[in-house]
Amino acid sequence: MSEIIYYAIGDVHGELDKLDRLLDIIRGDAYECGGAYKIVFLGDLIDRGDESRSVVARAMAAVASGEAVALKGNHEALMLHAYKNKESIGIYHWAENGGDQTIACYKRVNGDTADWRDAIDIGHLDFIRALPVTFQDEARKLVFVHAGIDPKLFPACTDEIRMWTRSEKFFDPGRWPKRPELEGILVVHGHTPTHDMKPHANPRRINVDTGACFGGPLTCAVLAPGQVPRFLRAG
Repeated sequence: MSEIIYYAIGDVHGELDKLDRLLDIIRGDAYECGGAYKIVFLGDLIDRGDESRSVVARAMAAVASGEAVALKGNHEALMLHAYKNKESIGIYHWAENGGDQTIACYKRVNGDTADWRDAIDIGHLDFIRALPVTFQDEARKLVFVHAGIDPKLFPACTDEIRMWTRSEKFFDPGRWPKRPELEGILVVHGHTPTHDMKPHANPRRINVDTGACFGGPLTCAVLAPGQVPRFLRAG
């Protein structure tokens, strides 16, 4: 695993065209590099954009082929909660955060069912339910996660932290405690759109959510053994 080139993709949010372009760029880059590679979807495949169903299908195919791993983001968690629980607050909270576009996308393909749940592909639900919340290359001390970690607790962070955190104590590595568990790790995440629609990187943390669903590019971090991180984008 340690010799693999990782391509960590930020929040897609239903932006299929940008994803397809970025996947083409990634595959071309990996071919030129000539080594083994792994795509890491950092979560939030769905919501806000118009093509969440197709984005999920792309991720499923890449995972099934062994080309990629995919992580669960807070938007996948919102969808699963709304699907499982029929109280109004869950569906309202999801809908207000882009779930309406996801429901419309699935209904457009599978039919305008009376209950939106009947329009969601069962295979897609099974895929989303099974998504892990983190992926690590321990040899290279790379930690891939949707939102971030709690530096005081890592690696014993809760799923909620990994999918939802926007803590300033995480964002500022200068505030991380001196713990052996944090020594040398690099956390690669999305979840919080960067204000300038460019990836943000420092020696401890990389954020590749560049606001693809807000007009920014879809970005991935390229992490090759022994090299400084670089970035690929699709606008």
